[in-house]
Amino acid sequence: MNLSRFVFIQINKDTEIKSFDCGDDDLNDFLLSDAKNYFKTMMALTYLLEDEEASKTVAYYSLLNDKIVFDPEYKSFWNRLNRHIPNSKRRKEYPAVKIGRLAVSSQYANQKIGKAIISQIKYMFSTMQRSACRFITVDAYAAAIPFYQKCGFAFLSEKDKGSNTRAMYFDLINYMD
Repeated sequence: MNLSRFVFIQINKDTEIKSFDCGDDDLNDFLLSDAKNYFKTMMALTYLLEDEEASKTVAYYSLLNDKIVFDPEYKSFWNRLNRHIPNSKRRKEYPAVKIGRLAVSSQYANQKIGKAIISQIKYMFSTMQRSACRFITVDAYAAAIPFYQKCGFAFLSEKDKGSNTRAMYFDLINYMD
């Protein structure tokens, strides 16, 4: 999906948010009620994808800082993760950017817009870095897990198996290869 026909806007305190409904009350409410507050309190930045011709919000996503932290219960996972990091640079935690929210309007569903947004985020943090960031993380809703898996994300652990959300990650080094 080519997103060039749409306009990207970073929300600020004065942004007018156009109509939006993705079919999920929690995701709708975040955009309409919380996104500006997250901006004001410097907790997350939210980006809108707008169709100016239709005067509608097509999709949005929020990003915030995160980290992946060593969990002694999952040494095998940590060992796999560390294989791609030189010994002298290995740590107990690694920098990440978290996708706090990502939603596509029901009117624009099934057009691969979500996948294009994920690709854009991967590109932004692997080539246009303003700060070092090795991983992208997300706490994926159960219904969104297959989407994130198709986008190359894997589970951080099995601790949250069966929960409403699962912690997942994408190693940006894989995108750069």
